[in-house]
Order: sequence, then structure tokens, then C-alpha cells
Amino acid sequence: MKITCVAVGKIKEIYLKQAIAEYSKRLSRYCKMEMIELPDEKTPEGASQREEQQIKELEGERILKALKEGAYVIALDIQGSQPDSVKFSRKLEQLAVQGKSHIAFVIGGSLGLSPAVLKRAEERISFSAMTFPHQLMRVILLEQIYRGYRIMHGEPYHK
Repeated sequence: MKITCVAVGKIKEIYLKQAIAEYSKRLSRYCKMEMIELPDEKTPEGASQREEQQIKELEGERILKALKEGAYVIALDIQGSQPDSVKFSRKLEQLAVQGKSHIAFVIGGSLGLSPAVLKRAEERISFSAMTFPHQLMRVILLEQIYRGYRIMHGEPYHK
């Protein structure tokens, strides 16, 4: 199974880079992990709704270009379903059984995802009703994918 994380924005914080590297290393025994970082657009102070929409559309175009044909796309969206870790693990397993060899998770920028990206996604999930920095979401996502594989294989993992 190949898992791609397409994310808007660069990670600058060393501790987040280290966490991403650690979970990517742990995941390497279960799947092929790929992280694609796309440039974000600067949002001017006091941007209008129109300006924000244009920014989301520009970022969305980059995301759509980065998504490979045939990938099963899961958008991280605050309006998405909120599976627990066991259901998330079952979903990963179910996709593999169905022959989905490539899953792409999409994390938008600070303004969220464009309607075009949400339309392209086969599924939308949310890890919480709370808002998290999009850079931190990469770590949370990788941790949950790792936890999902551990659950799937009946391996111990802290609760």
C-alpha cells in the first residue's frame, strides 16, 4: 500500500519535522509513505471573502495537480466524519482489501480546502471538531495511520 500526504505549507519547526520523520520511519514497515509539501499563499491581513476564496482556489489547483490518477483521496475536513482509531484502522484495511493500492490524504492550508478538492475526495474525515494548526495535523495524521496499522496487525500500542 502506498500512502501519500499532500499538504499545503512548509514545516519550519524542527520538532514537527522530527516527529514526521519518526512516524514516517515507523510506517515504513507497513506501507510506502510519501509526503508532498505544496507552497501556501500568503493571506493578507483583513482579506476579503473573495480574496480568501481565490487563495483556496490557487492552493486547490496545486493540490489537484499533485494527486495521482487512481489514488483514493481522503480530505481532512472539519465537516468530515469523525471515526475513532479502530474505525479508522478498519477503513485502511477495507481499502486494501478492495484493492486500493494508493491512498492520498489531503491537508489544506490555513483557510481550508477548495470546493474542487473536496469534490475530488472520495471521503472526508475530521480528527476533531477543534481546530489544529495545519502543520501539526501532519503529525496527528501520521500517528493515526501508524496506530491504525498497529491495530490492524493486532500489535500492542499505547491507549
